[in-house]
Amino acid sequence: MSGDGLLVAVDSPVHRIPAQVKLVALFVFVLAVVSTPAPVFWAFGVYAVLLIGGVVLARLPVTVVSRRLAVETPFIVFALLLPFVATGPRIDVLGLELSESGVLGAWNVLAKGTLGVVAAILLSATTAPRDLLAGLERLRLPATLVAILSFMVRYLSVVSDDLHRMRIARESRGYTGGRVGHLKAVAGGVGALFVRSFERGERVHLAMRSRGYTGRMPLLSVRGASGAQWAEGLTISLLAVAIAVAARVVSL
Repeated sequence: MSGDGLLVAVDSPVHRIPAQVKLVALFVFVLAVVSTPAPVFWAFGVYAVLLIGGVVLARLPVTVVSRRLAVETPFIVFALLLPFVATGPRIDVLGLELSESGVLGAWNVLAKGTLGVVAAILLSATTAPRDLLAGLERLRLPATLVAILSFMVRYLSVVSDDLHRMRIARESRGYTGGRVGHLKAVAGGVGALFVRSFERGERVHLAMRSRGYTGRMPLLSVRGASGAQWAEGLTISLLAVAIAVAARVVSL
């Protein structure tokens, strides 16, 4: 649906948890994962099991999660290059001489990056953009920043539609793309889109001022989270903290 962002519209216990609880849970989980020493391999396996449990509980299709994991591709490429470019003692792996520290660094990037991305996918797929903004508001994020984010969410689809119409207009006039000479046309289109978006922002601001806007948006939500909801939402994150502490102890 338009305006729902990355939300997967199903009914699940994870979807029903208030957004502010899920935001705190994501922050705590990622902090626990990042603070875990890379050589403690079993800890990352347990983190993965916890996340898989969350994905199953949220009833998210495997295809959706795997497709959105594509955003991690640059990190994967960087991690695969590390064993070849890093310095230090070398080890032999399948006939290849690799840096020992590079292999460990690659594992560190892949494991922590993948877990963080999956946790973010779990949040975005179970929370509507409006609910995320309301959650940030409940967490006392500065009102100006919440307003900026709300405008971004609202007008991202508008700008995207403008870009789509401009592309159709170019193609209807014979533009096919793929040639260096057409870069000038694309650059001109991007400039025109920027000017049009800026002018629209000015008109929207004047319209809001004429309707009494004073610099603070109306509250998106007045409903807080109950103690039971906080306990339910933070279960995975608190388990991750316990695992991180145990991994630190083991690595000493």
